[in-house]
Amino acid sequence: MSPSPDLTPAEFREHGRSVIDWIAGYLESPEKFPVLPDLEPGTLLRAVPKSPPDRGEPMAAILADFERIVVPFTTHWNHPDFMAYFANSGTASGILGETLTAALNVNAMLWRTGPAATELEQVTLDWLRQMLGLPSSFFGTITDTASSSILYALAAARELHPELRIREDGMSGRPDLPRIAIYCSEEAHSSVDKAAMTLGFGLRGVRKIQTDSGLRMNPDALAAAIRSDRTEGVLPLAVVATVGTTSTTAVDPVPVIAEICSREKLWLHVDASYAGTAGILPEMRHILDGCERAHSFVVNPHKWLFTPMDCSALYTSRPDLLRRAFQHIPDYLTVSGSQDSVNLMDYGISLGRRFRALKLWFVIRSFGVEGLQSLVREHIRLARLLSTWIDDDPELERMADAQFSTVVFRHRPPGLEEEALDAHNSRLLDRVNGSREIFLSHTRVRGSYALRIAIGNIHTAESHVRRALDIVKRESSRAS
Repeated sequence: MSPSPDLTPAEFREHGRSVIDWIAGYLESPEKFPVLPDLEPGTLLRAVPKSPPDRGEPMAAILADFERIVVPFTTHWNHPDFMAYFANSGTASGILGETLTAALNVNAMLWRTGPAATELEQVTLDWLRQMLGLPSSFFGTITDTASSSILYALAAARELHPELRIREDGMSGRPDLPRIAIYCSEEAHSSVDKAAMTLGFGLRGVRKIQTDSGLRMNPDALAAAIRSDRTEGVLPLAVVATVGTTSTTAVDPVPVIAEICSREKLWLHVDASYAGTAGILPEMRHILDGCERAHSFVVNPHKWLFTPMDCSALYTSRPDLLRRAFQHIPDYLTVSGSQDSVNLMDYGISLGRRFRALKLWFVIRSFGVEGLQSLVREHIRLARLLSTWIDDDPELERMADAQFSTVVFRHRPPGLEEEALDAHNSRLLDRVNGSREIFLSHTRVRGSYALRIAIGNIHTAESHVRRALDIVKRESSRAS
C-alpha cells in the first residue's frame, strides 16, 4: 500500500484557516480557560490510544482531539493570570513568525543550508544588542534556553587555557589536569550547576559565593575564594554574575566583578536571561553596567520580550573561543568557498538549528522598540504598585526589593511564630493554586518560604494583579 498523501493545498487552506481562527480566538480571550488544569498526572495518558493508528486520520478529527484533549490538559502560560516562575507571552506576531519557520523547515547548520536564517540571526541579534546598549564587538547566536547558553559559555571559557588540551585530550583520567573552579552567587540559577556537571567540573567545582543584604554577590568574598583556590592548586576558570536572580531578581555588582575577572584573567559570563530585557529602557540601562566587559552574556527574548518559546540570545566578545570549543567539521559538511561565511553549527553542539530568529525579527518589527519599551515599562509599574499594596498591608511582608516585574513576599498573620510561617505560606500557595484562578510559584529568601508574583504576560493588566493579591488574602484566612 502506498503511503497516505499529505494534505492537498486545498485541504491545508481549509484546516489552516480553522487553526488561525482558533489561535485568534485564543489570543483574544485567553481567560476562557483556567490557567491551571484540574487533573492528576497520567490523565492524558489514559485519554489517548496506546498505539499509533494504522491508517491516516482526518485532520478534522485530529483538530477536534486537540481541543478535546490537549487544550484542557494544558497549563496556560499565555494566560494573564499566569504569574509563576517568569511569565512570558506568545504574541500574535511571534506566532506568525513561528508558523512560517515551520513551513520553511530550514536547518541552518551551514550558511549554505540556510543563508537567510544565518544572516537574519546575525541582523536580529545585532538589533537586540543595540536595544540593550551592548558593545558592537559582541557576536550573537540563538540557543534554545539560557541553560544551554551558559553551558556553551563555560565550554568556551575552557579555551582560555589551550595548554590544558581539554578539546584534544578531554578531562577523564588525567592526573596532570588541575581541579577547575567556577564561581557564582548562592542565588545563581541551577543551570550553573548543570553546566558544571555536564562539562566535567563537577558540583564540587562550583563555588557558591555569599551574598550581601540585597542578595547580591559579595565581591570581597569572591576575591577571597579565588585567592584560596589558587593557594590550594585549584584553577579558577570563570565567574557567573547574575542580572536578575531567579528567586528575588537581585543584580550582582557586575562592574566590580568584571574588574576582579580582568585582574585574575577569568572568563565573565553574565546571566541576564530574565531581567536583561529591562535594559531596553533608558531609565533601566544602568542594570547592565559592567556587562560590556563580559566575555559572554545571555538574555532570553522568550521570557520578557514577547517572543514564543524558545529563544535565548547568547552574546560573546570571544567568538573565536566559542567556535574553538565546538567547531568540528566532518568531510560531508565541508563546503567550498565558505571561508568568509558564518556557519552556526560551529557555535554550539547542535547541527539541527531551527530558524528561531524569524519570530524574534517579526516581534521586533511588529512592536518596534518604543512598543516593546512601553510593555516592559508597564510591567515594572505594576510590580511597583503591587509592592506598595503589600507594604501597606500589615499582614503581608515583602521579602526583597522589586526593581523589575517580580514581587516576592509572604503572609505573616499576627501571633504566628517565625518557625510556623513556612508551613503556613506553603499551605497558602497550595490553596491559591488549587483555586485554579491564578498560578503563582514560590522560592526561599534567606531560608524562609516566600511567594512570587511574576508579571510578564502581554495580557496582564492592573486588574489581574489586584485580583491575584485579593485571592492570596482571601485564601490566607483559610490556610491557617
